[in-house]
Amino acid sequence: MENRSELRKKCMTILYQMNVYDKNNIKYNIDDIIEEVSTIENEFIKEIVYGVITYKNEIDNLANKYLEGWTIDRLGNTDIAILRMGIFELLYTDTPHVVAINEAIELAKTYSDDSVRKMINGVLDKVYHEVLKDE
Repeated sequence: MENRSELRKKCMTILYQMNVYDKNNIKYNIDDIIEEVSTIENEFIKEIVYGVITYKNEIDNLANKYLEGWTIDRLGNTDIAILRMGIFELLYTDTPHVVAINEAIELAKTYSDDSVRKMINGVLDKVYHEVLKDE
């Protein structure tokens, strides 16, 4: 059984792939991409991937608000996937906030360069403090 961190890595890969296709105007079937990456049917993966797609505009608007002088579409595809996933998990799932942020940062430590990791950390921190603090 895969743990949540491994599943998040798969979600990142799926979202990365969709991003590449979107940027190149390539048509795709989301479930096909999910199946390529994860051979076993998994609700957590579907929740994250479909959730990010559903709330993409809200997520991107929030990311852009806190990226200070940057926009999410200027980040690399992997970084975009990590950031969207982190914001989605923070806002729309019952994953504890600390866990959602830490998981995104761990992925960024592995797959993003240091300056981007700091940006992702900063955005998630602001989302947490400014959007969620009143919950």
